[in-house]
Amino acid sequence: MGQEILNFFIEKGFLLDKEMLNFFNQLSDQEIADKILERLRHVSNEKIITKSLIDKNLDVVEGVFSSLEGEKRKIVERFFVNFSLNIEIKKEKYIEDEEKGEKVKETPNHLRIISPNIMPARKIEVADFVKYFRSRYSDIKQILQDRVELQNLTSLDRITGQKQNLSVIVLVSGKRRTKNKNLLLEIEDLTGKGLALINQNKTELFEKAQDIMEDEVIGLKCGGSREMLFVNDIIYPDAAIFEKKKSEQEIYALFTSDLHIGSDRFLEEKFLKFIDWINGEINHKEEVKKIKYLFMVGDNVDGVGIFPGQENFLKIKDIKKQYEKLAELLGKIRNDVRIILCPGQHDAVRVAEPQPSIGEDYAPALCALDNVTLVTNPCYVSLEEGFEVLMYHGASFHGTINNIESLRTSNPHDKPAQIMMQLLKRRHLAPLHSSVVYIPEEKDPLFIRRIPDIVTTGEVHRADIDTYNNILIIANSCWQTQTPYEEKVGNHPDPCKVPMLNLKTREIKILDFS
Repeated sequence: MGQEILNFFIEKGFLLDKEMLNFFNQLSDQEIADKILERLRHVSNEKIITKSLIDKNLDVVEGVFSSLEGEKRKIVERFFVNFSLNIEIKKEKYIEDEEKGEKVKETPNHLRIISPNIMPARKIEVADFVKYFRSRYSDIKQILQDRVELQNLTSLDRITGQKQNLSVIVLVSGKRRTKNKNLLLEIEDLTGKGLALINQNKTELFEKAQDIMEDEVIGLKCGGSREMLFVNDIIYPDAAIFEKKKSEQEIYALFTSDLHIGSDRFLEEKFLKFIDWINGEINHKEEVKKIKYLFMVGDNVDGVGIFPGQENFLKIKDIKKQYEKLAELLGKIRNDVRIILCPGQHDAVRVAEPQPSIGEDYAPALCALDNVTLVTNPCYVSLEEGFEVLMYHGASFHGTINNIESLRTSNPHDKPAQIMMQLLKRRHLAPLHSSVVYIPEEKDPLFIRRIPDIVTTGEVHRADIDTYNNILIIANSCWQTQTPYEEKVGNHPDPCKVPMLNLKTREIKILDFS
């Protein structure tokens, strides 16, 4: 067996030292050897596999070792005494990452809030953006490298000569049309930069490539050389769930956003009608008693100084008084309805994402309401019934529309769920660097790390329901008539519509309070 293992590594272009030859000989599993080799290939240029090389890259090969059981597991633990310790440390780090990169909070009302960590104010330098994009690349690469379509995966610096079938995982740093009307991508990974060409004669592929955004991370199946790769297919990280969750009990959740309280266009009478309906005071139906959750997805007040001349459209010109009015209205809602509320660009928090939850400095009365849970934007909310809801107001939507060809030409302001589909496909809430103001963290807080059962958004001021790979998308309506700014950006508001989801049957209705 020893000679077979040695020959296997030599065929792959590697050598083993005596200690590692003994290890693989005892393990007697060529498939595991191949997986370890493949992972080391992406992180090291070493051609001799040694114990110290494995130790140094234990985090890279740990997933392969973790899959082993019984005697093989014991062999690994004997050879790599740090292996078990490393697993424990990783678990601790994961918990630590949840509390630093992702803050997890259990609430008394059986909600589990998973928020990005909001870093304190600090000076931001170029190096912070480098770390941010490296984090994004590494996170999405982890997803893509498990895709079966990406055969013969390699890094850009390892491409030698002319190759027929290879795959790369790259960040798109530039995109332009050539004189021959082909599409040329400037690409890079952690090892270098390159160029990739999509030929216009490959009609289906070329149409798919029109939607590629700068700064996104994708997989490319291609051939060619280090100087120029010729693309045969584009693979996105994508998001999907395989089981549509259902509650055992008949419980309802309501979704809304964009109240813009303080604006002279806020439809207060219509919102009061909505509150009366929740409280069972009009059109009383049995289902009203079963409403348990109300999600409010940002732009709860109109704010002050958000855009030039806004004061001409304000009925309440003091932002604290706007929040007092919001608290007064939400205080009318019966106490057994749990209200989960995140901010948007008009709220009294920083514009840069991730946005912290609204605080007592501007909204003490709102914070004092027993049935209101204030969360960040974006934020995951795990419900007692097992559903996980991703709340994201949607500041990146306009930039996304302008940079995806199929969106720009399909009237997405009237079908906002289509925008969210594109972001789920890319596993990122703002792939384009300039689509939203953000704070670069070491862990990218806008990466869709967890796949939710439900995504709910605002911003576009229209209710729209759709599904993407079994993920339910709920885009929300508003409580404000059209403003000059909305007309400028292309929003066509359809106010006072409230989606209502039955968590047992997954049936969804759009209630109309207009």
